[in-house]
Amino acid sequence: MLGHHYTRSFLETAVASVNAGCNLELSYGLRNNVFMHIPQALAMGNITLQMLRDRVRPLFYTRMRLGEFDPPAMNPYSSLNLSVVQSPEHRNLSLEAAVKSFVLLKNVRGTLPLRAQDLSGQRLAVVGLLADNPRVLFGDYAPVPDPQYIYTPRRGLEMLGVNVSFAAGCSEPRCRLYSRAELVKVVGVADVVLVCLGTGVDVETEAKDRSDLSLPGHQLELLQDAVQ
Repeated sequence: MLGHHYTRSFLETAVASVNAGCNLELSYGLRNNVFMHIPQALAMGNITLQMLRDRVRPLFYTRMRLGEFDPPAMNPYSSLNLSVVQSPEHRNLSLEAAVKSFVLLKNVRGTLPLRAQDLSGQRLAVVGLLADNPRVLFGDYAPVPDPQYIYTPRRGLEMLGVNVSFAAGCSEPRCRLYSRAELVKVVGVADVVLVCLGTGVDVETEAKDRSDLSLPGHQLELLQDAVQ
């Protein structure tokens, strides 16, 4: 609220937040944050002790329900070890979640899903900067997965056992340098073309917002060339 000029100091922010019902802060740091001003606000009478108790109660209730205060022996996660990380069960669940989260806006003439038997003898082209670049496939606050478990669109399509050609067109999401010749060479001889475009953390993250939703750099030109 201070950054948005709703208040003029951390003390005012502490008072306004507690009075509004806020009970959790993403702190700026122990030496300079909002919640360290709560004792001063309490001493000045801007908030009451009962109000603080009401705010704190649900926090501790949630922590108790999560088992934070239980003996380690009662915590079912204490028995887990590194063998569960990237286990087949977890990867299968991740795959299921990914499949069920797809949003298909339009499926002209039943183009999707692509099946190996339908593509037999056809040439498939996958193009675009997101087609085979694992680094740009993950958003802000994403974990760093083991590369062997990352399936780019190109890698996934090659598993169909069909003839797949590839051209990035751009080397990075900002697409400042675009090779039209590289793209046309691959797309021009393909029967089926998949274009993979987007942004990634190079273009937008928390505190790095965009002023519009247009495709960055030459990405729109890349798409138009692929269509034409």
